[in-house]
Amino acid sequence: MTFQDGVRTEQMICFRMTLLATALLFSFAGTGSAGVTEQNEVVILLHGLGRTDRSMAKMADNLQKAGYAVENIGYPSTRLSIGQISDQYLVPTVQRASKKYEKIHIVSHSMGGIVIRQYLADNGPDKIRRVVMLAPPNHGSEVIDNLRKIGLMKSVLGPGADQLSTAADSLPNTLPPLNCEDCQVGIIAGTRSYNPLFSYWVKGKDDGKVSVQSTTLEGMSDHLVVKANHSFIMRNKNVIEQTIYFLSAGRFRTD
Repeated sequence: MTFQDGVRTEQMICFRMTLLATALLFSFAGTGSAGVTEQNEVVILLHGLGRTDRSMAKMADNLQKAGYAVENIGYPSTRLSIGQISDQYLVPTVQRASKKYEKIHIVSHSMGGIVIRQYLADNGPDKIRRVVMLAPPNHGSEVIDNLRKIGLMKSVLGPGADQLSTAADSLPNTLPPLNCEDCQVGIIAGTRSYNPLFSYWVKGKDDGKVSVQSTTLEGMSDHLVVKANHSFIMRNKNVIEQTIYFLSAGRFRTD
């Protein structure tokens, strides 16, 4: 081997070692980053009637950016009763999350809020610490009442929707008070409607499907009213920010 060959060989070795060191550096940096941002809190997302988990994607993305782990549940909202949704989807998700995380939070849209109430009535809060319900029909919806009258209920929207009437014996009106002594529940209601007919049916200020009054619930920790539509409230920037704030502080921001 000539002197020049030896130099070239040494240069090649140095180059390869530099590449290896760089790769290791990025590898350790990635591991360190994961350790720093390792979450011990998870947020379970529950979409509303006739929607999918995609409707909660923007909320999920923002929660992840805020440092939370996220479980965005998809379920057949028009094929199951609220009890079945709770038993078949929320219960196993909470059980799985309980083994991995110290604190569990839940954010729901519309009917998802009643699924939470059904879960709490049947199972108690366990590790659930904070809940944010977006536009929940906690006392039912007059829209459901009127769709029942014209025969567009179970055949179109399913058994879960059929449980959401304003009747005294409806599920929302017969579920027990919040079984959540060690957790906090915040509720956000909307006041922007894009459906004049539905708003005509609903009593008082409404978001096009649920009245502000119907969203309220005995035992809630905080209640917020925003200019948002029922169908898109979970994508509203202010709602997302307020949701993240509540999960951190246990109340909505007032400034």
